[in-house]
Amino acid sequence: MKDTTHFVHWFRSAAPYIHGFRGKTFVIAFGGELVADGGFVQLAHDVNLLNSLGVRLVLVHGVRPQVEARLTENGTAIRYVSGLRVTDDAALACVKEAAGTVRVEIEALLSLGLANTPMAGADIRVASGNFVTAKPIGVIEGEDLLHTGEVRKIDAAAIRRRLDQHDIVLLSPIGYSPTGEIFNLSLEDVATQAAVELAADKLIFLMDTEGVPGKGRTIHNALTVNEARQVLEQAGHGKARKLPEDVTYYLPCTITACTQGVKRAHLISRHRDGALLSELFTREGVGTLITPAPLETLRAATIDDVGGILGLIEPLERDGILVRRSRELLEMEVERFLVLESDGVIAGCVALYPFPEEQAAELACLAVSGEYRGRGFGNLLLAEAEKRGKKAGFKQLFVLTTRTEHWFEERGFVDSSPDHLPRSKQALYNYKRRSKVLQKKL
Repeated sequence: MKDTTHFVHWFRSAAPYIHGFRGKTFVIAFGGELVADGGFVQLAHDVNLLNSLGVRLVLVHGVRPQVEARLTENGTAIRYVSGLRVTDDAALACVKEAAGTVRVEIEALLSLGLANTPMAGADIRVASGNFVTAKPIGVIEGEDLLHTGEVRKIDAAAIRRRLDQHDIVLLSPIGYSPTGEIFNLSLEDVATQAAVELAADKLIFLMDTEGVPGKGRTIHNALTVNEARQVLEQAGHGKARKLPEDVTYYLPCTITACTQGVKRAHLISRHRDGALLSELFTREGVGTLITPAPLETLRAATIDDVGGILGLIEPLERDGILVRRSRELLEMEVERFLVLESDGVIAGCVALYPFPEEQAAELACLAVSGEYRGRGFGNLLLAEAEKRGKKAGFKQLFVLTTRTEHWFEERGFVDSSPDHLPRSKQALYNYKRRSKVLQKKL
């Protein structure tokens, strides 16, 4: 019999995301390169899957390589100012032709319903139109950008009506003025403003690099808006590495979006097959997540957290690492607990039981979900427990452990004995478990 354990584990871990994404609005932006090199075929399958799960999708495409190919064929000069194309009449004609061609290609690929493909039986409707009102950018660095524009308004109400009918909305990097003029826009401007006006739950950019570079060859898994600003400020200064060009375009857009109501933004690679699904349906992701505030929150537990705490400590209870607690007891003692919440999931917990007469507190039930280990969550929980213990006037913490003695010793706890426990705790000490007693002065 084939072992499906890994699949079952993955599917269960993805279930909260599947449930949470239903009815949410995602804006997904990608350059014309994804269409030119055939990569949109795989993305179309993933978009179809998201649509079938009830995600409201707005796609924003670019046309830069297609426009440049046409300009080169015509022998027309290609000019940029501050990363923006100078769009004269000849360039505008190429932009209109390229945008129309790319839009039709995307609509055709989203309409695939061939048997034995991921989109078999798909019935996707794509809506496109004059949803974007634009205005001219004007003169930059002494150069008139002519027909190059910027977003003036997104017709969010019209887009929402299409989304309500389960259509996928497709936006091209073209905008129109009330006087009938046509403007060439950047895909990042269209995507960012659409996400803001729609109060999107996610803004996702598919780009050439894996994400925002960190130290060495690493990629930042997650950044807050403030951390993202620091990355931009430090880029190229001193020993800081210069950021890839696409990151310099898209990272500021994610900052703008997240400071104007968009809940999450993602930078992921267009070259990695399935990157969109891996980023959305796994906790670790494959790119860089940008959030308005930190994903992790340390707070006092409430009765609503009991189920999550039980999920953390029950495996440790089965292994004999923790003493078993019933749900009823946990509900009665939940005010003793702190929880570390990561992106809506209870990732860790710890409890403090006071012994006022001895000015001491017991540290108990320190647990971190296996999926979050290695990220320093245990240290965060311990530090917060110590901080709260000091604030409450305790002079020392003690912990009883059978398997994690060294972990606590590495963090300042010293070996002690049951005789040094508070008297009421001594009476409850289980000599059959022979738990190690460790203490730490606060």
